[in-house]
Amino acid sequence: MRHRKKFNHLSRTSSHRRAMLSNMASSLIMHKRIRTTVAKAKALRMYIEPLITRSKNDTTHSRRMVFAHLQDKYAVSELFREIAQKVADRPGGYTRILKLGNRVGDAAEMCYIELVDYNENMLPTGGTAESGEKKKTRRGRRSRKKSSSEVVTEAAVSQEGSASESLNEDAAPADNSDGDDSQSSKKEE
Repeated sequence: MRHRKKFNHLSRTSSHRRAMLSNMASSLIMHKRIRTTVAKAKALRMYIEPLITRSKNDTTHSRRMVFAHLQDKYAVSELFREIAQKVADRPGGYTRILKLGNRVGDAAEMCYIELVDYNENMLPTGGTAESGEKKKTRRGRRSRKKSSSEVVTEAAVSQEGSASESLNEDAAPADNSDGDDSQSSKKEE
């Protein structure tokens, strides 16, 4: 039984898989986005996210541990210099998988895997990012309870609204009576 073994072997030996993931991780670090199959992207995500988390702590030990996985000193220096500063405040989830459709030759599902902070199109727009406020999201229904200040402001708005509606209603019959008079005068002629 292989219960709780979620690692995808990708139909490769362990040495081939380790080399492939190392090369893909180095490419992702250097280019910020690569095109691959969905299965490989999901395996790469599990491989590279702990390395990015380790890069937040820039010590010699962390660099050696990451280098043991990547075997590319340029990728390691890029990771610790640039990427670690961009993802310093992000608590995980450093990569994004964008599905592209199926490959022509063998109908394999293709995708882009990219670093989240490097895609300018997907970053939040200026309003929320500059003000520092996050938009609140909710997963359930709306809350039925209202605070007392909301109730007071709604009551004031409804009173103002009813006063303006009564003025509009007073003006409306006068307009209708003028219209009715003109129609009745036309009929009389």
